[in-house]
Amino acid sequence: MTYLPRAAAATAAEWPDLAVELDRWEEAGRSARLWWRDDDAVAPTSQLDRLLSLAGDMPLALAVIPADASPALAVALNPSPQIAVLHHGWCHANRATSGKKSEYPAERHPVDVADELDEGRQRLRSLFGRRALPVFVPPWNRIADRFLPLLTEIGLTTLSQQAPRKTPLPDGLAALDVHLDVTAWQGDRGFVGTGVALGRLIAELRQRRASGDDSAIGILTHHLVMDRATEDFIAQLFLWTRGLPGARWFGAGDLLAPP
Repeated sequence: MTYLPRAAAATAAEWPDLAVELDRWEEAGRSARLWWRDDDAVAPTSQLDRLLSLAGDMPLALAVIPADASPALAVALNPSPQIAVLHHGWCHANRATSGKKSEYPAERHPVDVADELDEGRQRLRSLFGRRALPVFVPPWNRIADRFLPLLTEIGLTTLSQQAPRKTPLPDGLAALDVHLDVTAWQGDRGFVGTGVALGRLIAELRQRRASGDDSAIGILTHHLVMDRATEDFIAQLFLWTRGLPGARWFGAGDLLAPP
């Protein structure tokens, strides 16, 4: 199997190319750390049922919207102890008066933001107990820097956004980011395509291998818009990576920095 150059790998990667890259991790005595985040859960749905079936016994971090989270969702997750719950904003509403969508734009009052964060944290802990991790996922992956210290004040120790990160985090707040969003948001909201998804993943793996960076690489899905092609890709990704020493899947809780 030829090793694709960077330009070709960006759009035309195939599954054996991923295996080649992970073999190189193994040859270097390293194992890439992978994790999976899915956003926008609030209640049991047919889409959630398909997501849980797809996950099987794989670790999954479910970003749950606190304001709309139902007790029935907690019941639906009971048979799946490997599924963690992350704090996904408050009600996933756009509060920005201009520009890109954000529930936490800089123009909001910090007291209002602090109250929402605290209420959301308490609600998730009440519904999901220890399954609710201290990880904050801002809707649309955006939160103004001025509000980041508020996260640690209510016990949220980790921020999960879309990499690459533009600014450093304040002391006391760790990062657990995602790197590959497989949804084509600028298109039909379906799957971005196997060649594109694998190309992005392989590029991230190459960069980590070259730099010696062992931080986790996150895969992002959205079950409410997940199509069959996305499901097939995730299933194949598990098949191609679970048996290779060059990759390991982790639950979000296993990747958190010690308190």
